[in-house]
Amino acid sequence: MFEHELSSSSSKYPSEKHIRTEKDGDFQCVECCFPIKRLYIQYSPGNIRLKRCENCKNVADEYIECEHMITVIDLILHKPKAYRHLFYNKFTKGTLDFEGLLWGSTLGYLILDAYAMSILSLSEKDWTSAMSFASLWHYYGEFLIGIIVGNVVFMLILLIGFEKFINASAAGLGCKHIVLAILVSCYFKIFLVAMMVWEFPSSVVFMIDMFILSSNTVALKVLGNAAAIRCLGVSFAAYAVKFLTCQWLRRLL
Repeated sequence: MFEHELSSSSSKYPSEKHIRTEKDGDFQCVECCFPIKRLYIQYSPGNIRLKRCENCKNVADEYIECEHMITVIDLILHKPKAYRHLFYNKFTKGTLDFEGLLWGSTLGYLILDAYAMSILSLSEKDWTSAMSFASLWHYYGEFLIGIIVGNVVFMLILLIGFEKFINASAAGLGCKHIVLAILVSCYFKIFLVAMMVWEFPSSVVFMIDMFILSSNTVALKVLGNAAAIRCLGVSFAAYAVKFLTCQWLRRLL
């Protein structure tokens, strides 16, 4: 009943042989979080059968057959099963270059965060008067230190808060997996690119940050299977400490 002829090439999905090499529990049902061995069986290129969850009897991961745009829409709507699809069934070391994705996501996040902070800094700083080379060097050095230190503190607070207040047993995921999940849940930062083309008030940056805060909350909830209020508290604390750290560095430097 769940056999489908897909128009995509065989490279889009791993072969049945590849799936059989996965360890038990590497994947999860997006509906009930029950660990499963495989998400589908591939009989031939483009011909697959989705597996059902042994616990809830639903299709384990319906997003396998969905277009990427549907997944993006469900992420924007903050549907937990869309986050589970990414964190547990998509971002695994057996299905992609995990290290490459982690470093690429980190670089992209830092660039977009630096752009957001530059928008706020430019709106506050007076650039009408000529600035010396030393002043520019000091300003950009201070800016770079604030970006790096602020985000390191941000990630540390999230990791510590996740272990202490959300789900310490889920630490088996590994810090790299949690960091990647947090970075990916900041996907709404990509909308900052629109500010490079069209003129928006600087308040849009705060609106984007609020949306990212809610997305981080859902990500922590999915990773730790904990109450939303705890995840919101940890996320808010991380952003608050990051903000205070950046303000302290600006006064110190």
